Amino acid sequence: MEEEQELLSRIVADIEEARDSNSSSSQTPSPPLSSSTLLDLQSILDAGDADLLDQFFSRLSSKSLSPASLLPPLTSAMDSGPIYISLLSSQAYLSLLLCPNSPVFTLFNPMSFLSLLRSLRRALKSPPPAVQGEDPSSSSGRAGGSQGLKRKKGRGGRNNRGKNVRNADDEDGGGGGGGESQVINAKLFYSVLEKLGSVLDLIHLSRFPDSLKSLVQTVVEIPVLATETLGNASGSSNGLENLCSRILNRVLKPEHGEEGETAAELLKSLTPLILAAKSHARSFALAFVKNLVTGLARRSESVNKACVNLPRYLVRKAPDKAEPRGLAVDAIVDIVKVMELNDQIVFVDYVVKMSEGKANLRILAVDLMLNLLLLLKDPFGLRSNGEPEGSWGFKCLEALIQRCSDSSALTRARGLSNLAQLVGILSSDDRNHAVLRQAMGFGEDNVNKGESRIDDMLRRRCMDEKANVRRAALLLVSKVTAIFAGNLDGIVLKTMGMACSDPLVSIRKAAISALSQAFRTYSDEIVITEWLHSVPRLIADNETSIQEECENLFLELVLDRVSKAGGDPRLHNASSLSHSKSNKMGVERKMELLFPDGVLFILKTICDGEVTPWVKKICSSLGKKKRLKPVIASSLQNIIRTSESNWQSHLMPIEKWTAPPGAWLLLSEVSAHLSNAVDWKFLHHHWQLLDKFGATNEFDPEEDLTRDEGSIHSDSVAWAGDRVFLLQTISNVSLELPPDPAADLAHNLLKRIQDFNMHSTEVNAHVKALKTICKRKAVDLAEAETLVGKWVQQVLSKACNILEKYMDENSKATNENSFFTPPRSGIRKGKRAVAASRLLAEAVNSVQTIGSLVLVCPSADMKDVIPLLYTIITSGNSDPKLSKLPGPPVPVKETAPSLYIQAWLTMGKICLADGKLAKNYIPLFVQELEKSDLAPLRNNLVVTMADFCVHYTALVDCYIPKITKCLRDPCELVRRQTFILLSRLLQRDYVKWRGVLFQRFLLALVDDSEKIRQLADFLFGNILKVKAPLLAYNSFVEAVFVLNDCNAHTGSKNTRTEDRQFSIRGNDESSRSKRMHIYVSLLKQMAPEHLLATFAKLCSEILAAASDGMLKLEDVTGQAVLQDAFQVLACKEIRIQPARGSAADAGEAGDEEGGGGDGNGLSAKGRAITQAIRKSLIQNTIPIFIELKRLLESKNSPLIGSLMECLRVLLKDYKNEIDEILIADKQLQKELAYDMQRYEAAKAKSAAASEAAGPSGYGGGGGVGFLSPKDKRVASAMADKAAEVTARSVLREVNRGVLSPPLSAMNKPKLKTAAAAGTVGKSGGSGLPSARPAEVLESVRRRQTFMSDDES
Repeated sequence: MEEEQELLSRIVADIEEARDSNSSSSQTPSPPLSSSTLLDLQSILDAGDADLLDQFFSRLSSKSLSPASLLPPLTSAMDSGPIYISLLSSQAYLSLLLCPNSPVFTLFNPMSFLSLLRSLRRALKSPPPAVQGEDPSSSSGRAGGSQGLKRKKGRGGRNNRGKNVRNADDEDGGGGGGGESQVINAKLFYSVLEKLGSVLDLIHLSRFPDSLKSLVQTVVEIPVLATETLGNASGSSNGLENLCSRILNRVLKPEHGEEGETAAELLKSLTPLILAAKSHARSFALAFVKNLVTGLARRSESVNKACVNLPRYLVRKAPDKAEPRGLAVDAIVDIVKVMELNDQIVFVDYVVKMSEGKANLRILAVDLMLNLLLLLKDPFGLRSNGEPEGSWGFKCLEALIQRCSDSSALTRARGLSNLAQLVGILSSDDRNHAVLRQAMGFGEDNVNKGESRIDDMLRRRCMDEKANVRRAALLLVSKVTAIFAGNLDGIVLKTMGMACSDPLVSIRKAAISALSQAFRTYSDEIVITEWLHSVPRLIADNETSIQEECENLFLELVLDRVSKAGGDPRLHNASSLSHSKSNKMGVERKMELLFPDGVLFILKTICDGEVTPWVKKICSSLGKKKRLKPVIASSLQNIIRTSESNWQSHLMPIEKWTAPPGAWLLLSEVSAHLSNAVDWKFLHHHWQLLDKFGATNEFDPEEDLTRDEGSIHSDSVAWAGDRVFLLQTISNVSLELPPDPAADLAHNLLKRIQDFNMHSTEVNAHVKALKTICKRKAVDLAEAETLVGKWVQQVLSKACNILEKYMDENSKATNENSFFTPPRSGIRKGKRAVAASRLLAEAVNSVQTIGSLVLVCPSADMKDVIPLLYTIITSGNSDPKLSKLPGPPVPVKETAPSLYIQAWLTMGKICLADGKLAKNYIPLFVQELEKSDLAPLRNNLVVTMADFCVHYTALVDCYIPKITKCLRDPCELVRRQTFILLSRLLQRDYVKWRGVLFQRFLLALVDDSEKIRQLADFLFGNILKVKAPLLAYNSFVEAVFVLNDCNAHTGSKNTRTEDRQFSIRGNDESSRSKRMHIYVSLLKQMAPEHLLATFAKLCSEILAAASDGMLKLEDVTGQAVLQDAFQVLACKEIRIQPARGSAADAGEAGDEEGGGGDGNGLSAKGRAITQAIRKSLIQNTIPIFIELKRLLESKNSPLIGSLMECLRVLLKDYKNEIDEILIADKQLQKELAYDMQRYEAAKAKSAAASEAAGPSGYGGGGGVGFLSPKDKRVASAMADKAAEVTARSVLREVNRGVLSPPLSAMNKPKLKTAAAAGTVGKSGGSGLPSARPAEVLESVRRRQTFMSDDES
């Protein structure tokens, strides 16, 4: 008892001392209680002894101290004391409220309660503990009362008490001194929270709304800060979150205020936690809200209303960045999931309406609709047997499809990707297929009505200007193929094929994936054709991963499919099956049944000239990597055998049979790496079959008279093609041939070559096969070369004899015919004509054979061949020196064009093997290329010159301009061949981008052929952008002059004819649009700094040249150049607006470059570019425009309209920069506004006049003069008003009035004269001429304003 009395005396004495200190100095707050006093007080309160508490309050009364006198020192300790003391004070205050018979209404004070809440925040905002561990000597907490009483036994007096206070302060001051105090703080913090929750049952906060609001905010913040501050020392985070939830649930009781209002305030405070990154605090907030929705909200209508409005509030507060927005969407959907069905439908309707709102709301709605459709139950009402069209899910799906065509690129891309994800998930359930087809417009009703279908949208999105949109559209196509039901749109497939050549790697990969998915799903011919024309060519892509993907897909979709079809066991019974049903189905139909999945069509399409080179490259690459399986070769042999047996089973003549197209071609390619898998008996059988029926057909002279003179009578094209690939296959497996069959085959090949009666496609194959067999069967390399050289000379000798014979016969026939006036013409009949035709065919074949021999044996002696070929290619030449040479007086080009063309081609092959001969003949090739009127010959000569450029670069370099003339050849094939060959030479640096080469390549961008335009777009947009990034910038201004056929930049007066054909001269709409397309294509390849420099160069080299008189405005070409410059300066592609860059564009760049870069570096670069733009505009553009405007007005030039349109765009886009000029010169500001108003008024009057004239068209010729006086006044008034509004909108910032300029701007005008500055414009490295007349700019300042209405 004595100890307790002594403890009470010390506590009361400290409280009395605090009161006395506060009364002596009323302006200072009450001093806080010491740590020891708070511990003593807490020990009394925790003891739970009612008598002891009565004695404590009696002692206070005896000292004239009321219970309220405890509040000032406790509040002071909570506010200003160290964290540990602050928490002790908070604990003591709450314990006082909870003690039995406590005067609650006396002790509770809103200010003290707010101090309590501040102490909790202060505790959480303290530094995190350095050491975490359990305190072995904890003396505070929920069970600290008795220990406190025992510990106070040794404290004898006031001095000792003061010492203890100092020690406690030193030890616990700041609350973060060491790990021990932090552990104490954590336990103490838990105790305060528990007591706070209990106090809420005693106190009704409905009378104290501010206290209630502060309590809610504080408790909501506790989970956020507790993890960082208390760390693991606080124990399980769930315990803390449970305490906070308990407090918040008690806050929602009716005694603390209206439940709905309290719930709304509580949910509003929880919103930052819900929208925060993933953490315990976010989980706590979501769990509390979901429990609230499923609990109290079901019982209270007002609380339910607040919960229903929470998702909408979260939508308004959702961040714009992608990752936080995704977390917000997840949180919103989690909350909506636990709502009642009616509330869910109401929110879905809100989201659908939100999808038509602002840009940030639309993209959020797109994400929400996806999650709502996937996570909510039965979106289409299928389980309740309702109509899907009226369900909330159907509305969401339609709104999502509409957002795929949103005006914002980011929303379009997000909508497409979300729709693709939705289709991929929902299509797994067959019940959803009908709903998806109906929503996407694939129903029969939509097709019959011609309504818009999703394929229309896909066509547009696959060609979108934004890469993210194109990528998402291709992903959607790959998912939608599951519900197309074979009705794939051809244009969509074409678009996917074009996307396989997109400049961006990610787009190409997405296109490959989408097209391959369509190929896997359907075996339609249109799908197979598009895939084979688009994907295999990517084996030549620069990206290694795309090459590997191309190989894998070809192996999966082509080779494996062929292997599976050819290895089908049913093929062994195909003959009997066919025989039994031969009368019911045709041969082709039976083959299609035997080989399903479009295998035959795949093989047929492989034979396409645009597909075959890539298939060969893929097979070669797979073979080198040992990825070709022998089953492929076996399956192809089975397909050929089955085709032959099926043909014979229908009793069809075997001489008319051909293998399935493409089978021999593919076998010839894979056999090079699978020689052991090819059966020699199979090859021998088919070689005898093809050779027997191909070479022994009887020759009918009468039938041959109707054939082309260059055709070979013995073979058909199909049989010849099969023999070519069969020979290649035999060459590949020749090492495995037995000696005797190999010798017989070589003899047979040599005999066929010497007969000179083969089809043109067979010659090379026979020569190469014979050489291969000789080399592989020879003992060593020397023996092989000797053997090859021997039969090569033998064949050359016979070929020369045939050529000499033909030349003699042709000369005789020409001489005989020359006696008739006029000479005989037409088809000669009779045996002599047949013999002449046969001789010509042999001569053409012999010349082609000579070319093939040169390739396999470059060292062969050609001394007898060259004079004969020279005679043929120079026959009929007008040169008198050449006319004396022996040969036919009539050109061979007229009598036998096929021989003439073949002679040039063979001569080119000989020159490739002989450098000395090439030096003499290359000028002859160039001359023939320029004057020839035969398109096939020009095409062959372009190919030959390209080969010369590789082997004899120095010799051909000077002829490159003449070769480029073929880019304007009338034949599309020649133009395309020239473009492709020169592009390859440029990429390999055999040809340089100098001279006229670049300017002539530009016209390919607007070529009449779509294929050439696509090639040009790929060259300029993909290859040159990487290989020569400065090329477009360096040549842009020159291109403006060249395309308009203007020589002002060169100083010459006349234009050469060959240069004129590479211009697009004219001011008609077609010519202007073509030139503008070229300009825009070049601008798209430029970096921002190059766009700026191009802007400055256009001003200095074109606009300034026009104002100085160097560019003659009287000339039509000069006017066209100036007009093009105005259009380029006003186009959006040349503008640089780094501050307006969209997040989608940034995402594209980051995705393509492999991640985000240095943000600070990018922003610094953007600021530098902006400053450069300001400087360029201030120093260059506006002064030049003003001077040029005066000049055009003096000449009454029609270009004044183009100038004003350009100036209007500049004033709108760069008004802030131009304001700096106009601030210093108010007179100039008024004049620009006045001139702009006059121009807009004239435009408006013209428009009003044409509209008032009506459909009869009378107003078009006379303008306003044909209107009545009343109509004139109305049109004039309307035009003036419209012009005034337009002018004011252009100069909005200036006319509205801006702040006064700084002194520096007043002292030094922004518009410099030529006399003051010397030169105008030195930014960007392109200054203006220094001879700018100063009086011109000065007169602009002195120009008077005209306020009369008549002037308008």
